[in-house]
Amino acid sequence: MAQAEAQDHGLHGHAAPAPAMAHAEGQQHPIKLYLVVWGWLFILSACSYAVDYFALQGMLRWSLILIFMMLKAGLIVAVFMHMAWERLALSYAIIVPPLVILVFVAIMVIESRYTEITRVLSFGAG
Repeated sequence: MAQAEAQDHGLHGHAAPAPAMAHAEGQQHPIKLYLVVWGWLFILSACSYAVDYFALQGMLRWSLILIFMMLKAGLIVAVFMHMAWERLALSYAIIVPPLVILVFVAIMVIESRYTEITRVLSFGAG
């Protein structure tokens, strides 16, 4: 009996903490949410294919394709990867680096155009 009391009260005579739940229950989202997101992904994909179908060209084409791509990626990350329900710090850790890379790419594009213009003016078009 003393051994059973020692186990119940732990090493220092204090009551042992209640055992943690073996399985933590995750968030359960309604299936309707996933079906709505799937529908939006389908619509955005159809719009992306429509850009090619209607043979749009130039900056309009690439802008639309990139917009549809970013919207689809945002929906997937937010809902299917559960980022919409994560802590803000984790969201920033995943979202900020690609945005910083886009800023650096924009800076490189601006600098490359400046270099091209400078070379054409300095060395001629030949």
